[in-house]
Amino acid sequence: MKLLLDENLSRRLVPFLQSAFPGSTQVALIGLERADDRAIWQYAREHDFVIVTKDADYYDLSLLLGSPPDVVWLQVGNADKAIVLNKLLANQQMIESGFAKGLACIEILE
Repeated sequence: MKLLLDENLSRRLVPFLQSAFPGSTQVALIGLERADDRAIWQYAREHDFVIVTKDADYYDLSLLLGSPPDVVWLQVGNADKAIVLNKLLANQQMIESGFAKGLACIEILE
């Protein structure tokens, strides 16, 4: 499973995610830094990414449009990069099994 980090998440996380989520990237690294949510949604759908965000917008899109792509919604406030990284890595198995069971959005709380 490869993750596409929204612009509200640091691109500096990408190298630290590669062992658990190979092929992951961040929107700015693929030229979508100023793209609207639907453009990012479409890119994720076409390239088999799971969107990771702190915004409710992608949750709303998942309700409206269904999946793919799937969404990981991090509800961690202004947490620093280390906390975000730890949340993703600590919840890897739960994320993978949730999507395997057909969930379209997985919320990770503080």
